[in-house]
Amino acid sequence: MILELKEEIISDFKGTIIDIETIGEFNGRYRNSGDWREYEGIQQVIFGFVNSQYLQILWVKNKEEISELNERVSGIIDKLEKPFYAFNTAFEKNVLTCQLGRPINVECELQREKFESKYNAVRELRIPAHGDPFNDKGLLCMYAWQNAEFDKALAHNRACLMKERDILLRRGYRKPDNLVLFTK
Repeated sequence: MILELKEEIISDFKGTIIDIETIGEFNGRYRNSGDWREYEGIQQVIFGFVNSQYLQILWVKNKEEISELNERVSGIIDKLEKPFYAFNTAFEKNVLTCQLGRPINVECELQREKFESKYNAVRELRIPAHGDPFNDKGLLCMYAWQNAEFDKALAHNRACLMKERDILLRRGYRKPDNLVLFTK
C-alpha cells in the first residue's frame, strides 16, 4: 500500500524539485564511471516532490510494495511541472530511470559543483534544518526505513525538499554536468 503526505507550501519558482530516498547498494563494478548500471541495485522507497503550490511524499513500508510505488510514480511523473530540479541530478535521474524502466530527465542541478554536500550548501546559505533528524546524512535515512522508523525517514525527505527549495530560491541552479540519458 502506498502512503501519502501532502501539504500546501507556496513557493515562487517554476517546475518541480524531486528528492527520493532509497535502499540498496551501488554496483561497485561501475561506481563513478557514468555507466547507468551503477544504479541497478538501488530502489526508491520514498518519492518526494515540491512545486510552487504543495509538497507531496509517496512512500511504502516494505520491499514488496516497491513495484507499486514505481507504478504510481510512473503514472504521475509526466504530469509534474517541468523543469525538474534535484540536488544531485545524476542520482535522481539514474535511480528513477532504472526503477521506472524509461528515461527520466532532471534538467536542473542544485549542487554548485559535483560532489558538493548538501550540509555545506545549507550551512553556507544559512538555511534552517527544517526538522531533519539526520542532519543531511541520507544513509541514516536508509537505515531508518529499514528499521521501520518511517516518521524519521519522512521527516528527512520533507526536510530535504524544503532545503532544496531554499537553495533554489537563494542561489538558483545550473545545468547538470554532461549527463546523457540512456536506454537499456
